[in-house]
Amino acid sequence: MKEEYDFSKMKSRKNPYAAQLKKPVTMRLGEDVINYFKEMAEQAGIPYQTLINLYLRDCVAHQRKIDIMWQTKDG
Repeated sequence: MKEEYDFSKMKSRKNPYAAQLKKPVTMRLGEDVINYFKEMAEQAGIPYQTLINLYLRDCVAHQRKIDIMWQTKDG
C-alpha cells in the first residue's frame, strides 16, 4: 500500500445513488400527528421521521389516492 495516492488525474463521475438521497423539507404538522408517529416509532424502535418516510413511501409504491369528503355548511 502506498503512503500517498495522487487523485489529481482521476476522472470524476456522477454519484449513481444521488437520486435516492433524502432531501430536507419543512412541513407544518399537527401536534397530534407528530405524537401519533412518535408513539408508533418508539414501539417499532425507529426514529419517527423514518417512520413517516416509510409510510409516505408505501403510499407512493401503492399509488394511494386521498379521498376526502368535506362537509358543507348545510350537511
